[in-house]
Amino acid sequence: MEDLTKVQLFVVWVLPVLFAITVHEVAHGWMARRLGDSTAFMLGRLTLNPLRHIDPLGTVVLPLLLYFFSPFVFGWAKPVPVNWRNLHHPRRDMALVALAGPGANLLMAIFWALMIKLGVLLLPVLEWLALPLVYMGGAGVLINAILMALNMMPVLPLDGGRILHALLPPRLGQAFSTLEPYGLFIIVALLMSGLLGKVLGLLV
Repeated sequence: MEDLTKVQLFVVWVLPVLFAITVHEVAHGWMARRLGDSTAFMLGRLTLNPLRHIDPLGTVVLPLLLYFFSPFVFGWAKPVPVNWRNLHHPRRDMALVALAGPGANLLMAIFWALMIKLGVLLLPVLEWLALPLVYMGGAGVLINAILMALNMMPVLPLDGGRILHALLPPRLGQAFSTLEPYGLFIIVALLMSGLLGKVLGLLV
């Protein structure tokens, strides 16, 4: 993608990114509903309409500013609400709800990989369609791999932190949960230090 301008790259990336964050959040709500909590469904969050999941600051303003004026990009979507009291087995089910998001990113990465394959097959006969499929497929694989790896980090409020919290003994889990208010600052510090990029690069 080195031959594309920043505007062209934005066009290539926007659809895969919107799908990645939308399906990730819907997967959380879908799993929660399967396990007894219909909060996300009742609030209209089990929809593939990205507008219901976009956080104006975290999904639009901050990523755009960083994309054009910074060497790194960071953002977030509006989290799907889950009421753990409605779950059949709260500790286990919260882990499953958390795991559903990265699991959805894995499935989307496979989907976009198939789009790359389709684009390669179409390249000799329909270049105008094949090239966008290849470029968007590459962006889709990468963004979903990044989101999956990032969200599986054992830091609250990320999904990996939720899973670790559910696996820990109750007393340790309670102590671990006290770190949640500082989770975003930890992630940003790791990102700006370059350490997060190195770890995610290895995982991706």
